[in-house]
Amino acid sequence: MTGVSDHATRVVVHPSAEAVTDATAARLLVTLIDTLSVQDRADVVLTGGTVGIATLAAAARSPLASAIDWTSVHLWWGDERFVPAGDADRNEGQAQEALLGSLPLPEENIHRMGASSAFASAEEAAAAYADDIAAAGAPAWDVLMLGMGPDGHVASLFPGHAGYEARGSEAIAVHDSPKPPPTRVSLTLESIRRAKRVWIVAAGAAKADVVARSLHGDLELPAAAARGTAETLWLVDAEAVAKV
Repeated sequence: MTGVSDHATRVVVHPSAEAVTDATAARLLVTLIDTLSVQDRADVVLTGGTVGIATLAAAARSPLASAIDWTSVHLWWGDERFVPAGDADRNEGQAQEALLGSLPLPEENIHRMGASSAFASAEEAAAAYADDIAAAGAPAWDVLMLGMGPDGHVASLFPGHAGYEARGSEAIAVHDSPKPPPTRVSLTLESIRRAKRVWIVAAGAAKADVVARSLHGDLELPAAAARGTAETLWLVDAEAVAKV
């Protein structure tokens, strides 16, 4: 891999999955407060999955949420399932229920990836998302959150899958995903690695093997290659680092 930043990866271990979500939510909100004190806009990439959505729900419960000027925050997604709008599998719908619906967040600040009910193909949805990113000036994401699967995938970049090596675009269509549903849209690794801060959240014993491999630099795993330009942070529970 090229362009890997030279900062050290940091690992923050919490006692339980619930502690991971609560602490990550607080960290996200404080980072937004700090970011907006020195710049006019913050761009955050959200993740789905059990831990990712629980983190958003924890953020909704936090009193810190009211201290943020949400009109200056833009929200994006690392990946999305290419299914119809309103489908329960959609990450953006889960995020809307967990957090976004409770925020004074302008609709134009919510950058949803395209659904199959609006685009004829995942390729068209990916191209539209790449256009949206370009129109926003290709932000250096202030925070980019990633969940990680037990196979070491992040976003919808899977080990040994063609999408992992995709270059030259912000977003790609993913077909034959090892995890259903099979058709998705994902940010590329190139786009992910433009982020200032990459946070990987993982919890549970099922993740222990790939957490260890990723932290030891096994670049067969997309999680190992996901790095920020200023910070790469693993936010995990004790079970997830049991084999490190």
